[in-house]
Amino acid sequence: MPLPLYLLALAVFAMGTSEFMLAGLLPGLAADLGVTVGTAGGLTSAFAVGMAVGAPLMAVLARGRTGRGSLLGFVLAFAAAHAVGAVTASFPVLLTTRVVASLANAGFLAVALTTAAALVPADRKGRALAVLLSGTTVATVVGVPGGAVLGSLFGWRAAFWAVALLCLPAAVGLATFLPPVAASTDRAAPALRAELAELRRPPLRRAMLLAALVNAATFGGFTFLAPVVTGPAGLGELWVPVALVLFGAGSFAGVTVAGRLADRRPDLVLAVGGPLLLAGWPALAASAHVPGALLPLVFLLGALSFAVGATLITRVLYEASGAPTLAGAYATAALNLGATTGPLLAATTLGTPAGDLGPCYTGGLLIAAALLVGAVRRPVG
Repeated sequence: MPLPLYLLALAVFAMGTSEFMLAGLLPGLAADLGVTVGTAGGLTSAFAVGMAVGAPLMAVLARGRTGRGSLLGFVLAFAAAHAVGAVTASFPVLLTTRVVASLANAGFLAVALTTAAALVPADRKGRALAVLLSGTTVATVVGVPGGAVLGSLFGWRAAFWAVALLCLPAAVGLATFLPPVAASTDRAAPALRAELAELRRPPLRRAMLLAALVNAATFGGFTFLAPVVTGPAGLGELWVPVALVLFGAGSFAGVTVAGRLADRRPDLVLAVGGPLLLAGWPALAASAHVPGALLPLVFLLGALSFAVGATLITRVLYEASGAPTLAGAYATAALNLGATTGPLLAATTLGTPAGDLGPCYTGGLLIAAALLVGAVRRPVG
């Protein structure tokens, strides 16, 4: 895999750390800025919404520019937003920086997905995507706990500064080693209307819907994993980071394995991983009171979720080959639609008799919906 691909992954690591680390920083941040924890939680919602709607918008704005120029602009804007956030004493200003950061993140990921696919031969998109998404999975294993430690020792602002600094070597590396024009842009890009028209194709819409459903199950379960650990499992709070690291380690393993299969044997990944996920989320709920079963299942579900999810994102890139400058935006939109709606759907179950286990059952239902959609070859509409 070419060096620029790993530099893209480094930037994705910094951005993934920022996206996920906030959960552990909210109490100290809220106290410092004089707002409630609930109000501070709006920072997470603002980031998620910006990611979901920002990918197509930013990708359209980046059309006509080199991938290198767009990526550098996005990563520097992301770093600047965190530097401003680290020094502000105003919650509205901090909220604004989170929106700016989410738009930069969405734009970067949309262009990076397209660029990563263009840096490798056409039949190795899956492996390239695996390297790129490994930045996100490593963030859940290393970056998020590291951010929490920095926040505990030096305050939440230190975590923001760390993310800003992480962006700098990625920016320098991309400016030095990334070619100014990716391989897929050697020919003139289709008109914007033609690229948007690709969304009318049922195979592309199906791939995007499947990716959104699987990622909704993944992020819905991951977001509410802590209450399962401290509630039904009866473990102390110190076990929460252990469970999160296990999920992250599983996700890294899943992305790595799927990257080797997503190009040549995608149906195998989906045929095996889909049913296992359908059984896995309810199994996690059923065995939550047994830590010896819960923790291995957390690792397994992380692996399966990201193996299937990454394979489906790869399918979006293949199906959107007629939209070379917007393919990454379509993949990013599908991923973040799932990441946004999954936790919202899972949260509605917490007040039901299922309680803390509700998100696990929600994950199973979302996977069931994905399997049904995947089984229908002629979707309505």
